[in-house]
Amino acid sequence: MTMGAARRFDVLLTAKEAYPALEGEFMSAKHDIIAGFRVFDPWTTLRSDQARQIGETWFDLIIATLNRGVQIEMILSDFDPVVRPSMHTYAWECLRGLIAAGEASNHPERLRVRTSMHPARVGILPRLALWARSTREIRNNLIAVNQLSPLDKQDYLDRAPGLKPMVKWRGQDLIPRLRPPALIPVTHHQKLAVFDGETLYAGGLDLNDRRYDTPDHNRAAKDTWHDTQVLVDGPIAREAATHLRSFEAVTYGTRPQPMRHLLRTISARRKLPWLPLSPKASVNELATEHAVQIAQSERLIYLESQFFRDKTLARQLARRARENPDLTLILILPAAPEEIAFDQSPGPDAAFGEHLQVASIEIIQKAFGPRLFIGAPAQPRAAEPDGRATHFDAPIVYLHAKVSIFDDRSAIVSSANLNGRSLSWDTEVGVQTDTQAEVDHLKTRCFTHWLGTDARPEFFEADTACAAWSNRARQNASLPPEQRTGFLLPYLTSPARNMGYNLPGVPDEMA
Repeated sequence: MTMGAARRFDVLLTAKEAYPALEGEFMSAKHDIIAGFRVFDPWTTLRSDQARQIGETWFDLIIATLNRGVQIEMILSDFDPVVRPSMHTYAWECLRGLIAAGEASNHPERLRVRTSMHPARVGILPRLALWARSTREIRNNLIAVNQLSPLDKQDYLDRAPGLKPMVKWRGQDLIPRLRPPALIPVTHHQKLAVFDGETLYAGGLDLNDRRYDTPDHNRAAKDTWHDTQVLVDGPIAREAATHLRSFEAVTYGTRPQPMRHLLRTISARRKLPWLPLSPKASVNELATEHAVQIAQSERLIYLESQFFRDKTLARQLARRARENPDLTLILILPAAPEEIAFDQSPGPDAAFGEHLQVASIEIIQKAFGPRLFIGAPAQPRAAEPDGRATHFDAPIVYLHAKVSIFDDRSAIVSSANLNGRSLSWDTEVGVQTDTQAEVDHLKTRCFTHWLGTDARPEFFEADTACAAWSNRARQNASLPPEQRTGFLLPYLTSPARNMGYNLPGVPDEMA
């Protein structure tokens, strides 16, 4: 399932490259745009000189695009109001902003925008078991809400429509209702847009100012955000538009349409509501294609991912390593997950994720031995110790990209992390190419980004890359930060092992 030869294959590293490209596609669209994002904030700053002639934010660009005669359809992901209340209200705030942009244009009828909540629900029996914890989550969230004025409390409820059925008024305060709330284990994690049915923008990057970073990553660790998007033309764009118009029906149980080019993960709600913690698998093309490519790999697999928590994928890699003693693996991960590096009090789900990551890494370490390099990027400057936001005395670079390259012959750029959630549950979209020039271009961009433009051929050649990357990372770790070359450092499992713990009975796909 590949996209074949494309007229265009642009690799966009970080928002500094991706946001201006996305702005340009909005400004050059002739007829219609359809998009689906986990986050699309209309108050995001415009970055290109051309777009800034229109206005300061995406609010202004949406107005200008509608006024130019372009139809825009936007699907925003919605989130569990119990477990992710801030993301739930943020989704509806973004929806409000986009609707306001439409109303401020001369043609509000050209804008169709909505939030989309995955219909899968935790079964009734597990909800009963989790009732006390869920009620505590709601009550804790309402502590700050109840400090607001009555008018602001009502405004909060208007921005959290999923929470409304779960709370009631008691005097001037909001309290949880006495019934187990619905719990939503799945979300739409995709980030893509299609322009005039001809050009696809896809990858791991959402749209807001938090996700803006440059390839230099020369900012506070909590403000870094490395991501990868691609712009491609051809049949895959038309398939992506079809996907955006049909994926919600698939989550309700409609048979998915077959596709030749686009890679997807889609799950559906279960018909029997009693027991399940998990949705029903519907489309698992991203997981299947990773398995196929791993089984065909001979020399070098290169992976970038926010998470490496899927033990099934780890076992596939390990099996291939045992079958082929010449196969090597380079895996690039952030030194710590975002909620652990930058939040004050990460919850048990973060600890469970760390447990799964250590278990998955141990599987591939045992199989590959010295043929494995796992790296974690950090800036080449010193910083005061700041928990897991620093790595080898330097501020981390938060890596969010999802890139897989197999033997210089095939590559995937997607929204899917290498965890069970992305490969089995959440709605994800990916672009695959087996066109040699495109694979080479992606590899050169990714490798040069981490290594620097002066990287010698041994860092790129399949038989020597793993050892060269490992040596570079060890050398960097032995030097003061300012004397290091590029961003590469060894990934350490000990912090994750010290923090992580198992949650028996919880599906691995939860993390």
